[in-house]
Amino acid sequence: MIGLLQRVSEAAVRVDGAIVGAIGPGLLVLLCAEKGDTEREADLLLTKMLGYRVFSDEAGKMNRSLVDVNGGLLLVPQFTLAADTKSGTRPSFTPAAAPEDGRRLFDYAVRQARARHGQVETGVFGADMKVSLINDGPVTFWLRVDPVVATR
Repeated sequence: MIGLLQRVSEAAVRVDGAIVGAIGPGLLVLLCAEKGDTEREADLLLTKMLGYRVFSDEAGKMNRSLVDVNGGLLLVPQFTLAADTKSGTRPSFTPAAAPEDGRRLFDYAVRQARARHGQVETGVFGADMKVSLINDGPVTFWLRVDPVVATR
């Protein structure tokens, strides 16, 4: 499972012109399920995202997590993160989970995030979304939990 984390001052997702999810300071996470991913990978990635220390402490060092700063979390499904771009000029999306698996794992991750953190907003799976954000820093990290590694 892949998460592209962006520390933001604010972020919002619109579908058909209406805001469907918005946060103030926190993390915007583009989330992607890959073939072979299960709830275990979703749980491992969520634990890492919630605990990842990307917010500054009093000394200006990245020592605080989203939970530490009680920030917002905006989860946006984005299967294109699984694109295979190794050859040619058109990405292949064969590494991405099938749509029904991607939706199931995204919904699972959202439920778990809400149970563990509370301040969770989302985009809409399968919708044409317009995402706006103010990247704070900018601070952006690509996290991946590989199903092969996760099952060892």
